[in-house]
Parts: sequence; C-alpha cells; structure tokens
Amino acid sequence: MSMPDTGRLDVATFGEAMLRLSVPIGERLGTAPAFGVHVGGSESNVAVALARLGHRVGWSSRLPDSALGRRVAETIRAAGVDVTGIRWVENSRLGTFFVELRGWPSVPHVIYDRVGSACCGLTADDLDWSVLTAARLVHLTGITPALSPSCRATALEAAERVRSSGAMLSVDVNYRAKLWRPDDAAATVRLLMRGADLVLCSSEDAKELFGFEGPTREVACRLAEFAECQRVVITTGASGAAWCDAGDTGSADGMLAALIVDRIGAGDAFAAGVIDGLLRGELADGVRMGIAMATITLGAHGDLYPGTRDEANHLVDGVARRVDR
Repeated sequence: MSMPDTGRLDVATFGEAMLRLSVPIGERLGTAPAFGVHVGGSESNVAVALARLGHRVGWSSRLPDSALGRRVAETIRAAGVDVTGIRWVENSRLGTFFVELRGWPSVPHVIYDRVGSACCGLTADDLDWSVLTAARLVHLTGITPALSPSCRATALEAAERVRSSGAMLSVDVNYRAKLWRPDDAAATVRLLMRGADLVLCSSEDAKELFGFEGPTREVACRLAEFAECQRVVITTGASGAAWCDAGDTGSADGMLAALIVDRIGAGDAFAAGVIDGLLRGELADGVRMGIAMATITLGAHGDLYPGTRDEANHLVDGVARRVDR
C-alpha cells in the first residue's frame, strides 16, 4: 500500500537502489541463458523490511525518469515504503549489479555496473531535511558515501543534522571492497558512527577497517568506545551476533537455515530487526528478531525480506535460542 506523505516517520533512510540480475546456483554469469531480475539496495532493503514489520518508513534517492527507475520505485512503494522523497532525473541511468549465486562454502560473486548512475549525483539539495530529521530514527550505511564525493558529503551532512535534531541515528558499516579502499572507508565511516545510537558491523569489517578482533563481545565494546557511540552489534555470520549497550554485553545464537536459496539481502533483514528492537527499547529482542528475519530471507529469492512480523516471531518463539547477558 502507499503511505501518505504527512506526519512523522518511524524510520527515514536514503541511498542507491539498483536492478539485480542474477543466476541460480549451478549457473555462471558468463554462460547463463537467462537472468532473474530483482530490485535491491542496502538502505531500500532495510526500509522494505521495516515496513513489513509495520513501521512507517520513508526512503529517498535519485532515480532515472525511465521505465527502469519506475520499476524500482514501484517495487519499494508496493512494500509499504513512502517513496515521495525520490528525485526523478532525466537522461540518467540506473545502477545494476550481476550476481552469481554459489553453493556453500563459496561466496556469491558480484559485478557492479553503477558508475555514473543517477544516485551517484546525490547532493544535500535532493533531500527533504524537514522530513528526514523529524523521523524517530535515521538509518545510514557505509555504502552511500563510497559512491561519489557528493554522496560522501551528503551522508556526512545527514549524520550531523540527525545528531543535532535529536533523532536516533543507526549506521551499518557495510564495507564494500569493490567501491573503496579500507583506509578511506574507515576514516569516513568513523565520522558517520560518531555518537550514533546504534552501529551494526560484521566481525570481518571490524577487523578489516578498524583492526579489532578477538571475542565478539569485546570487539563490540572496543568499537563502541572507538566510535563514541551508544550501542554496537557485531555479526558473526551463521554463529549469531553479540552486542555492547552502554557497557552491558550480550549475545544470541544463530539459526540454522535448512535451505539457503539466496544469500544477498540477509544482512539488511538482520539490520531491520535490530532497528525494530531499538525502536521498541528491546535491543536483545531486536537481535533475535534480526536473526530470524535474516534466516527467512536466506530462504527466498531476491534481496527483499519476504515475510511478516508474525512469521519472524514464530521462528523466534519456535526455536529455543539462548541469549546470554
């Protein structure tokens, strides 16, 4: 359903959404006779997942004024996300990425074709700051500032405006080695994270960007101190996640996905679950919800979380998982 453009959003976010062309396990990009087409992008994936949990969510971006751009917008809008913040750009292109899904333990192979996309030209003038900073929470990732100098400046300005507005700020480190170097990413993402209410980071990114490794709870607390932020959640893949919340730590086990259909987008579903918990004042429950949502996403084609709150709750309640405090 379409959401009206008045009133306060629970969550606002912005970033690039693209068309994803993928081949299933067993096929190779170089020889596949056909491609599956999906819409995907980290921030829009999170927006869709939160909307499917019942939150009022808005996503902004720059999209080409074309059939492909409209396809992206309609897919996200149909999930219940307010897309009135889209800036339509004539004579521009939509970013794409190609995915070769591979069986475990191999990782998916991704090829980006996003240089010069409409979103790469994003500036502060493209965003409605009155809507963005009025949201309860603004979600940023380390992907958007990697796209172009103007995207970097816009993301950093957004973090500053959110901190000044009193809204909550969540940041997913989400390092993409194909977009920028570790030292550049670390310097920029540290500025985004400073003072955030929530930082999400994989154990691999914590090591690659910041040199933090060891027991996951300790890594979470070290990153929280480094970023001067309130809460950090560190993911460890199938093993689960750990967190540090104002010095208090905890962890939650992962869930075994009986069938992994598609590994793209699971991290964004997890992020949405944690944000949901933060909005409800229950970080531990949010981590468990995120793990369930990631597991559900692993069993579906495409980047977008396909389930509901009830489905995720059923998975959490039906699988006995220990939460250590």
